[in-house]
Parts: sequence; structure tokens; C-alpha cells
Amino acid sequence: MWPSGGRHLWPSGGESAEQSHTRGHLVYAASGVLTVQTERGTSIVPANRVAWTPAGFPHYHRAHGDTDMRIVFLAPALTRLIPDHPAVFLASDLAREVLLALTGPRNYGDSAPGYSRSARSRLHRVLVDELNEADEQPLQLPEPQDDRLQAIARMLYETPADNATLAEFGTTIGASTRTLSRLFRNELGMTFYEWRTQLRIYHALVLLADGHDIARTAYACGWANPSSFIAAFTNIVGTTPGRYRTRSV
Repeated sequence: MWPSGGRHLWPSGGESAEQSHTRGHLVYAASGVLTVQTERGTSIVPANRVAWTPAGFPHYHRAHGDTDMRIVFLAPALTRLIPDHPAVFLASDLAREVLLALTGPRNYGDSAPGYSRSARSRLHRVLVDELNEADEQPLQLPEPQDDRLQAIARMLYETPADNATLAEFGTTIGASTRTLSRLFRNELGMTFYEWRTQLRIYHALVLLADGHDIARTAYACGWANPSSFIAAFTNIVGTTPGRYRTRSV
């Protein structure tokens, strides 16, 4: 690893082994889509987001679409200013440029001098300040622990376009709608429909990164038409699928 973490070019489908680190780190996808899997769930990191994984959290990364992955480790003194749980933040223009600078050619190779330790420290402080100004983004898909919720999750991971109601899923797995609704709220902090929308957006990000067009992605992820997909995608991701697709490839 370079002092800042560095740059890693991954082919679509590339996946790391499970790992943990003594320092917390930020992950950014300059292109493509990354997912970061921890015990808390799956953090989805498209090209306008940055993911934070605190020290000691076992995790692994997976690339969707050819992905330009950037990693920046932070000193413990700085991590006190960031949440103590995995999180996803909007990457401001300044944060993006700092991330690219910290993981660019000035950090490795023989063609250019590297940043001094003091320069890297200043850039790290700017980056943390930018994250402190950014709200956490709803791009983490929590993983259910209850067996009944896991059964629903498996069905929807396999077929995200499935429009079955919670009552219909309950009939399949042998649980009441009331019980399942309570489990979703208590265990995952959201309703079933909110969770399913998050899962569908996750699949949409992956499909768009792999080059699928907007209409095909909308239908594959369960939306009745592209316009309703565009509205839901923009509400959660903060940009339209078309703009996101242009930026992520």
C-alpha cells in the first residue's frame, strides 16, 4: 500500500478477500460502482459517493463495471471527527479532487515527487472537513438477520423486479404481514417497501455500470416505466440515471 492507500483498477466482478485494518479508510470509485460489505450491510458507492469503513470492521469490496478504486487511510486523530460506523457520504467537488490527488501519481512511481507528510496531512484535514459538511447518504442496504427476512431478501436478490406484496411474501414463507412489518422496522430501521427500493437502486447502479440502458434497467429492477425509475433513482442517488451513467463509465 502507498501511504495514502492508493489506486486500484478492477475489472467488473472483481472482489477482495474479507479483511480489516488498524486504521479507518475511505473508498471512492472514480469510475464504475463499488460495494463495501460489512456486518452492518452493503454500502453502495457510485461515482458521486465516498464510503467510510472504521478501523477493525471486517469488510470486502466488489467492483461492478470496470472500476477505478481509490483508497485513503486516515490517522486515528482525524477519525474521531467521522462516524464510528460504516457510512456513505456525498463526494463534493473539492472532496473528489482531494481524493484523486491523494491517490494520484504524486504518491507513487518515479516520474514525480510525492507529497510531503505535512502536505498529505493538510489534504487529509480538508477531506475530513468536507465530509463533516456532507450528510450521510441512504445508500447502505442493511442485511437482515432474521431467518424470515433473509428468505425474502434471497428471493428479491435473485429477482429484484418481483412486485409481490409483503402479504404475498408472508404467505410463501409462513409469516404474517404484521410480524414481517415489525421485523423490518425493528431490525432494518425501514419499511419493507423502503428496503426493496434500496435493493432495486443497488441493482440499478450495477446494471448501469455494466452498460445497460435506462429503459432496460428500469424494467429489470421492477419499475413499470422509465419515468418512475428516473424519479426514484434521482431521489436516492441525487442525480438522474443518464447523468450518473455518463459519469460512471
